[in-house]
Amino acid sequence: MVYAVVRAGGRQEKVEVGTVVVLDRVTPGEDGTIQLTPVLHVDGDTVTTDAKKLSKITVTAEVLGDLRGPKIIIQKYKNKTGYKKRQGHRSELTRVKITGIK
Repeated sequence: MVYAVVRAGGRQEKVEVGTVVVLDRVTPGEDGTIQLTPVLHVDGDTVTTDAKKLSKITVTAEVLGDLRGPKIIIQKYKNKTGYKKRQGHRSELTRVKITGIK
């Protein structure tokens, strides 16, 4: 079993070839693919965490499309003062499919 843990946005994702992952918004290259930086690589029984060896490993992904996350409502209220504040937020996301770990 070959898989890698990659750094994507502010978090880490465990990916294999063919895995579809939703990441923070990224802009693809001209060919519609992106490169992800591996933090850990597992190839059968071999586990690689050394930075020099990881720099030679590339994880490529094909961008499937952009989407937006669910609406998050932020609401503040203070009793007996008339203070109310409401705002919303939707994250900009990108869906990618892992095409290769080499």
